[in-house]
Amino acid sequence: MPCFKQPKHFQSLIILHWPLCYLVIFWIMNPLFIYLLFTSLWPLPILYFVWYILDWKTPEQGGRRSAWVRNWSIWTHIRDYFPITIVKTKDLSPEQNYLMGVHPHGLLTYGAFCNFCTEATGFLKIFPGITPHLATLSYFFKIPLIREYLMAKGVCSVSQPAIDYLLSHGTGNLVGIVVGGVGEALQSVPNTTTLIIQKRKGFVRTALQHGTHLVPTFTFGETDVFNQVVFHQDSKMFKFQSWFRHIFGFYFCVFYGRGFPKGSTGLLPYPLPITTVVGEPLPVPKIEKPSQEVVDKYHALYMEALQKLFDQHKTKYGLSETQKLLFL
Repeated sequence: MPCFKQPKHFQSLIILHWPLCYLVIFWIMNPLFIYLLFTSLWPLPILYFVWYILDWKTPEQGGRRSAWVRNWSIWTHIRDYFPITIVKTKDLSPEQNYLMGVHPHGLLTYGAFCNFCTEATGFLKIFPGITPHLATLSYFFKIPLIREYLMAKGVCSVSQPAIDYLLSHGTGNLVGIVVGGVGEALQSVPNTTTLIIQKRKGFVRTALQHGTHLVPTFTFGETDVFNQVVFHQDSKMFKFQSWFRHIFGFYFCVFYGRGFPKGSTGLLPYPLPITTVVGEPLPVPKIEKPSQEVVDKYHALYMEALQKLFDQHKTKYGLSETQKLLFL
């Protein structure tokens, strides 16, 4: 059994459940802004609203990253809680742009969050000259203040215009896409390695249109830090989860981990190692309008590279030699 650790700061506990925090802030900030309109502080929401409108397209035009935010000390506490590490298998040339597949989604994507949205694991030292961007739901960039926080961390919208912008402006950009999306979160249970990818080919088409190298990654341990209650597709709870996704953009997952007292159940993740292995870039040609056959070809090559990466490293990071990577 692992030696369970407590988060060193209350802020660490909050950020360990970041999607839930975004929803809470959304439901708090909107009424608060309306309330302030009828107080002596009315200029504040007015000024922010004007800024919000003028700055509307920034999340789709490279964002507004902040080295200061990415280097907050709180990220090192989250890194050490599990701990979280990143492993390089090949250098990435700053003369190229890259489209990176992030696998698996897990429940809260801790590995990608810490490795690509902060400097806690030393990304810029490991990959000098490379600027990482992790793509997430466009919905989050509509939430006041949250959008500023996300852009400061180098997070971008997963929309096509946002990705096209980054891959066509300069070099050394690395755009990470969680290929399995929120649907893969429902597959996140301990000791499983199931990826939703067989029909997810849009990222390959985008890479071909820009001549951008594809980079496979796999985060070992991502699905082990929580237990999840999985509901049958005919159940009322699964229908509620689907409705929730339709409204908010992601699933309402029922999960649990450890509590504060040793041996108790709660909502803290289990402090188990999370390791993101960044694979070798897969060069692709630049084709403005790639045919479906070409897309299928490079999609297959990408899955082969991902399978190879998984098989080469699985025993190093807690999996058995017989563990299979399942593509759905």
